[in-house]
Amino acid sequence: MNFLNEYGLSQDLLIFLGIDLAIAILLLVFMRYLSGWSIDVNSTSELAVRDNFAFGISTAGSITAMGIVLTGAITGAAGSSYLVEVIGMTAYGLTGLLLIRTGRYIHDKFALTEVDKNAEIRAGNVSVALVDASATIATALIIRSVLLWAEGLTLDTLIAVISVFVIAQFLFVLLTRIREYRYRRGNQGDSMQEALAQDSLALAIRHSGYLISLGLTFKAASYFLLYDPKAYAMNIFGWLTFSIIMLVILNLLLWLVKRLVLANINTDTEVEQQHNVGIATVEMAVSIVVALLLTSLMS
Repeated sequence: MNFLNEYGLSQDLLIFLGIDLAIAILLLVFMRYLSGWSIDVNSTSELAVRDNFAFGISTAGSITAMGIVLTGAITGAAGSSYLVEVIGMTAYGLTGLLLIRTGRYIHDKFALTEVDKNAEIRAGNVSVALVDASATIATALIIRSVLLWAEGLTLDTLIAVISVFVIAQFLFVLLTRIREYRYRRGNQGDSMQEALAQDSLALAIRHSGYLISLGLTFKAASYFLLYDPKAYAMNIFGWLTFSIIMLVILNLLLWLVKRLVLANINTDTEVEQQHNVGIATVEMAVSIVVALLLTSLMS
């Protein structure tokens, strides 16, 4: 025990951390089974009998998203009692889970309007599953940043979290539409969503990188805004304004960096027409790295 005290680890703190970890593990397990229930399949059968790679990728995205949100709750700070810690951690996790599921529903109904995502995943469409997983992870990154910014779970913070969440989902859908327009313009009117339904892996990889970069970039808005629990309108306007500014900067940087990193390569032709997974993977990496650098510079 003296050894633990030397490193600032008391018995009570270890118990609090154990409670957090136990609840987190239970929520991760629940998320695995929820992935099957949500598309009306048996998760064990899909993963181990049918060897459905698409379902595995989609489930992995859900579990990763849940883990990202939970990292905002496991901070090492102890509650006032074990019961308070259990209630707080559970409430935080269930709120995150509900928002993840809501974000996934919005993405399905308003972004992937031409694709029956559940049917495609059941059929083993890896491309649709990859986009689904990436959108879920991006949503989780936003949820985590807003929950940390709002500091706690009260009625006021819940209003702030939901407001920012709605803004983020609106911008997600808008930016997806812009990318679809660019795809149609460069491919004689063809639909990007139809290409995903036809399992265009290269296109899915590139788009997934872009989605995750959006999730990372939204975090930057929290660096410019001080949370005021009663300033509902100001919170909404501030997040909308700074999110748009940061997303414009992100897209300009992506345009520049991709042309430098992939100089003398027509990336649209390679990815959209020749289905070059290697180029798409490089684009995905560039998108994520640029977003990470951008948020690091702003922090």
